[in-house]
Amino acid sequence: MDSINKNQPEKNRENLSNEAAIEKLRELVDKAKTCFFDTGHPVSGQSNGVRPMSVQQIDEAGNLWFLSASDSHKNQEIAIDHTVKLFFQGSAHADFMYLTGKAEIITDRNKIEELWEPIMKTWFTEGKDDPRITVIKVTPEEGYYWDTKHGKAIAFLKMMVGAATGKTLDDSIEGRLTM
Repeated sequence: MDSINKNQPEKNRENLSNEAAIEKLRELVDKAKTCFFDTGHPVSGQSNGVRPMSVQQIDEAGNLWFLSASDSHKNQEIAIDHTVKLFFQGSAHADFMYLTGKAEIITDRNKIEELWEPIMKTWFTEGKDDPRITVIKVTPEEGYYWDTKHGKAIAFLKMMVGAATGKTLDDSIEGRLTM
């Protein structure tokens, strides 16, 4: 039995690097908005090292910016090991991405002001001047993505035609991301 990739009549793999990788990262993060943020090294029984986080910003270099509390488990875990993993899912059948990178905790008040949104008061009850607010900057090093080549509508049509004809007509594309 052949794998689905061998049955695929179209090119379904494309590794991306540098600017192309950053553009794909930006596209998929814009769709997902949030990720599972994995520090991988829980400090206590209170955290398993994975939690949902909202990306506040992606800069020109492809760095991802988050707001976090200074007394959070993730900040404690990053202080021990800067390596993080981020898992994104933008939709049910596409827009998936996995990134590894290095996290840095920053206390720059100007950056906090730039990233602040009123909904953040849920976690920082004193508002944007809450002394517990820190910024986490994640510099991606590499990753992997799974997406559609032509968008969800075309992908769905190809899946339906493939199911009706018994042929693999998947519109997916996947590959490594190297920053």
